[in-house]
Amino acid sequence: MTTFKMGRRSLIAAAFAALSFGSTAQADGHQVLDSIHFLIPGGAGGGWDGTARGTGEALTNSGLVGTASYENMSGGGGGKAIGFLIENADSNHGTLMVNSTPIVIRSLTGVFPQSFRDLTLVAGTIGDYAAIVVGKDSSVSTMADLLTAYDADPSGTAIGGGSVPGGMDHLVAAMAMEAAGKDALGVKYIPYDAGGKAMAALLSGEIAALSTGLSEAIDLADAGEVKIIAITADERVPAAADVMTMKEQGIDMSFVNWRGFFGAPGLPADELAMYQDAIAKMYDTPEWEEVRQRNGWVNIHNSGDDFKAFLENQEKVIGDLMKKLGFL
Repeated sequence: MTTFKMGRRSLIAAAFAALSFGSTAQADGHQVLDSIHFLIPGGAGGGWDGTARGTGEALTNSGLVGTASYENMSGGGGGKAIGFLIENADSNHGTLMVNSTPIVIRSLTGVFPQSFRDLTLVAGTIGDYAAIVVGKDSSVSTMADLLTAYDADPSGTAIGGGSVPGGMDHLVAAMAMEAAGKDALGVKYIPYDAGGKAMAALLSGEIAALSTGLSEAIDLADAGEVKIIAITADERVPAAADVMTMKEQGIDMSFVNWRGFFGAPGLPADELAMYQDAIAKMYDTPEWEEVRQRNGWVNIHNSGDDFKAFLENQEKVIGDLMKKLGFL
C-alpha cells in the first residue's frame, strides 16, 4: 500500500508539472471575435456545460467576443460531439468544443476511436477539483462516515458519477477508496450522462454518494441541498472554505481536472490565433475573475504547443495510473 501511495502521489504530481498558471496577456477592451459557438459534449449541469457557459459569459461580458451560443450534444462518452466536429470540420470553424481529462481517459480505454490528436488544440483554460458529495439528509458527513457505511454494506453504498465506468468520476472515486485502504475495483459505481443527471440521482436517493467536479456541487451545497464531504485539492479552496480536503481526513490523494477548448481539424491558423488571443486576454478581466471565483476553478492556461505537450504528458501519466488501478 505504501508503494502504491508513493507511486500515485508522484504520478499525480507529474501529471500537473506541465501546467503553467495564469496569463501575462492584458485585456485591452477591444473585441477580438464577433462570435463563438460552443459545442458541449455532455448534458446540462455538468462540468463541460459550466465551463463553456462560464467562459462564454466572461468573453462576452468583457467585450472580447460579441456573442456566444451553446449546443449540448451528449452521447458516446463525449464521442458523439468529437465525431461531429471531425465529420463537419469545414462548416465548424466558428465552433469551440470544450473537453477535459476524459478525452484522454476515453481514448485510452477505447470508448471512442478518436483522440485529441484528431482535433485542433486551442488552449487549456482551467482546473476543477473533484469532490465527494452526499444528500443533505444523509447520515454521512465525512469520508470516515462513508467508509464505515461502505464496510457495513458495500453494494448498498453505491457511488455515482457523470461519466462512464472507468471514466474520470469513477477514477477519482477509485483513487480515494484505494488510498483509504479499500479495493478500488470493489466499489459499486453507477454512471450517468453528465453531472446534472448524476446530481439528480443523488438528490432522489438512487446513490449514496456522488463523485463530481467541485464547481458542479458548490451552488447546491450553498443552497443546503447537498453536503460536500471532501475535496481533492492539496489545500482548502476559498469557494468552499468549510470543506475538508481528502488529505485532512487522512486519505493521501489529490486530483485536479483540467478543462480546455478544441477546434475542428484543419482550422485556419489565423482563426486559431484569434481564439487563442481572446482566451489569453480573458484572464485579466474582472468578468473572468468573477466566473472563476464563483466556480472554485484554478487558472491553468496553456496554449498551442504547450497544450499539446501537456496532453501528451497526461496521456502517459493517466495511462500508468489506470493500469495501477486495474482499469486498463
